[in-house]
Amino acid sequence: MNTIHNNVDMDLANFYRIDINLYPLFIAIFELKSISKAAHMLNITQSAASHALQRLRLQLQDDLFIRAGHKMLPTPFAEQSYPIIKNALHAIQSISLQKQSFEPDMVKTLKIAVHDEIEPIIFPRIFQHFQQLNLDIQFTSIKLDRKTVVADLAAQQIDFVMDLEQNFGEKIQFQALVHDRFIACTQQTQMDEATYFASPHIGVSSRRTGLLLEDIYLQRQQLNRNILLRCQHYSTALQILEQNAQAILTLPETILSHLQVGLSLNIFSVPVELPNMKMGMFWHKDLNENKRCIFLREQINSIFA
Repeated sequence: MNTIHNNVDMDLANFYRIDINLYPLFIAIFELKSISKAAHMLNITQSAASHALQRLRLQLQDDLFIRAGHKMLPTPFAEQSYPIIKNALHAIQSISLQKQSFEPDMVKTLKIAVHDEIEPIIFPRIFQHFQQLNLDIQFTSIKLDRKTVVADLAAQQIDFVMDLEQNFGEKIQFQALVHDRFIACTQQTQMDEATYFASPHIGVSSRRTGLLLEDIYLQRQQLNRNILLRCQHYSTALQILEQNAQAILTLPETILSHLQVGLSLNIFSVPVELPNMKMGMFWHKDLNENKRCIFLREQINSIFA
């Protein structure tokens, strides 16, 4: 696959016909499968991106991408060329950045996609830390959409995702920041396994359907709960707990520590084995060696170390 031009001697005189600025667009369209997203990533208009793609098609004498619905899918030639072009651009970039220095005050924005319930745990501490560094940074907290995580990180529409540990694919890196455990909250005054499974439960999820995380773990042990109702936020669930003397809410301990808990509610360890959770940051693998990304990762990690 990586031998398309290996048998062709380098003719430096031919390089005057090659517009290297077209090749980052090729990589962006290949990875995002969209001209509009690629244009946004490269800070150019969609019209400019379309014209640039047409020039690259003429230069390489191949369609490169074929529209299929809302996606731009690569041709066989594009599939074969992608790793070679990306490796070449990486090499050029590494050479051009060797003599460039990085200073923290070069960071002007920090965009983080975070789940609603995790934002109060993560974002205030990050904001305070960077304020103490006296950096003039514009902070943006964006509602997390797990379906678009890979594309958003690849397009650099966000710098990091803050969420529970999960697999977003081989191109996304993860570093744990907070270790957490499940606890049970209820008006009941005692808690054992029999009580836990005999009682009605309140589930919390932003998803319309699908098992809750704790139920996935329970079903692996062939255990099932009676879900009385399902809501979107833990703060809502806590209010409902105060209206139902028997209901139980299972939630991460760190999240509960940032919520207002009514005086009538008691907190217990979950009387059944549930694994600890890891909450942390995700970023795109291509930015592993990026000095800006390294600086931000080191600073965020130091906050929660």
